[in-house]
Amino acid sequence: MALPAESDYRPDALDRRVAGLAAVAIAIHVLEAGFPSPVPGIKPGLANVVTLVALLRHGVACAAWVAGLRVLVGSLLVGSFLTPTFWLSATGAVSAFVVLAAAYAVGRAVPALRLSAVGLSVLAAMAHMTGQFMVAWTVFLPHAGLTVLLPVLLAAALVFGLASGLVALRVLDRMQRLERAPEAGGY
Repeated sequence: MALPAESDYRPDALDRRVAGLAAVAIAIHVLEAGFPSPVPGIKPGLANVVTLVALLRHGVACAAWVAGLRVLVGSLLVGSFLTPTFWLSATGAVSAFVVLAAAYAVGRAVPALRLSAVGLSVLAAMAHMTGQFMVAWTVFLPHAGLTVLLPVLLAAALVFGLASGLVALRVLDRMQRLERAPEAGGY
């Protein structure tokens, strides 16, 4: 089967949606990279809010593209591509996404087990930190002293997961109100 000519390709609604959400996530990723962290490995991870919104509004495929593009393009823009920081970020994103996708699928299959944006965010943040920690320990710094940081890192993941989930709830609510605005006469 022949591939269509480049000029024949027309982006569809999903392409535009992914591009827009990924651009927002990348911008947040780059901004966060510019702020110093008081403890190595601890960042708020606000770009993950965009992935969560993409998942809850547009499904697993959209969220996967947004997360992947954020890590790849964000690392290219901040100059960390293929560095240890990139691998930690990629591992965290993959770990978080696998947990998010699984929890989302379970919630769709069994509505009684459906989690809110806050629950999903906390799960994703914990998975993100656990994945990063495992790679840091096994690949970059296999030293028992690293385990001293684990409770601090997981506590930070819990706090930032809660905060990101609350932000995602607000964003989702605002998006719903904006969609209904024309029906109610606008704002």
